[in-house]
Amino acid sequence: MSALRRLAAGSPALAALLAAACSTGPMTPAQPVLSGGEIPYTPAPGPTPPPPPASNALSPAVLPGWSDEDHLAAFRAYIDGCGAARDPAARSTCGRAKAMATTTTVTPSDARAFFEASFSAVPAETADGRPGLLTSYFAPEYPARRTRDAEFSAPVLPKPANPHAAGDRAAIEDNARPDQALAWMRAEDLFFMQIQGSGYLTFEDGTRGRAAYAADNGKTFVGIARPMAQRGLLPENGTSGDAIRDWLAAHRGYEAQAVMALNPRYIFFRLDPDDDGHPPGAAGVPLTERRAIAVDPSQWRYGELVWLDADGGNLRGATASYRGLAMALDTGSAIRGPVRADLYMGRGDAAGAEAGTVRHPLRMWRLVPRG
Repeated sequence: MSALRRLAAGSPALAALLAAACSTGPMTPAQPVLSGGEIPYTPAPGPTPPPPPASNALSPAVLPGWSDEDHLAAFRAYIDGCGAARDPAARSTCGRAKAMATTTTVTPSDARAFFEASFSAVPAETADGRPGLLTSYFAPEYPARRTRDAEFSAPVLPKPANPHAAGDRAAIEDNARPDQALAWMRAEDLFFMQIQGSGYLTFEDGTRGRAAYAADNGKTFVGIARPMAQRGLLPENGTSGDAIRDWLAAHRGYEAQAVMALNPRYIFFRLDPDDDGHPPGAAGVPLTERRAIAVDPSQWRYGELVWLDADGGNLRGATASYRGLAMALDTGSAIRGPVRADLYMGRGDAAGAEAGTVRHPLRMWRLVPRG
């Protein structure tokens, strides 16, 4: 996964993540919360999938919603991410796009023509033929402190010598030494940042830093949304990221710690400067908001161009649909299968609010370079 989240380190959506975590047109959906794969870390990628068969290839022009796409924005995102590709044909196509961008003023029509001339669309399919799942994640921004106080009492811990021997979440928190803390956060904020895999911190003096994924304790991620609903702490249809965060904040202390301890997985961080950009995904390329996705690396190759068609989301406040071109640049521990994607929404609260409402049935097409 990326150092970002991740749907949980790695991002189903945060809500799905926590649970387990657009109108037609360019990727420009609407608003609310926290979904995502799970926690974004960077597990070792699986085997590189073979080139897809061309027998069922289509012209991109017939993809659902293609004419409504912002092809110029997609072209720019493609240039930003296609360098992650390792396949010779993909690298050649990437090179042509970059040369085109440096020698001419690319118009929306030029961008559309480039995609239609350079790629064929091959559908990705599940074993049972059913739709897959789109969730979403984001890079959170949180207040932090240099020293501990009653509110900011949770330490951001660095990678220990042997992370997998550190124990579960409860053991790590019990044994944490204050002098090791890189920063101090509200406990619920740290918990959510660990689900996302990384985050941006703003300190009391206005300075900023990026808490980047450094390691994890090797424990399996367990979502807390379902057990919270089962215990009557939240209603069955009210386990969004915001609802969970609000409950944890309102019960800060023993009650919240006991609930968060249901997820034994723990993330350690390093503190980097904030460059005001977007975090890199598992492919090592900075993510482009609304144009980068986390995928299963055993099914997809980093740097691949993908068409997403997702509608019918049933979470409260969800955008009707998400359609558009995106780059496969990340992965997550909850992102598994050939028709599964986690859409990166960007940085901050607004991106997080929308990410939390994304849990849509999904169809995907792999755009394969012609020739």
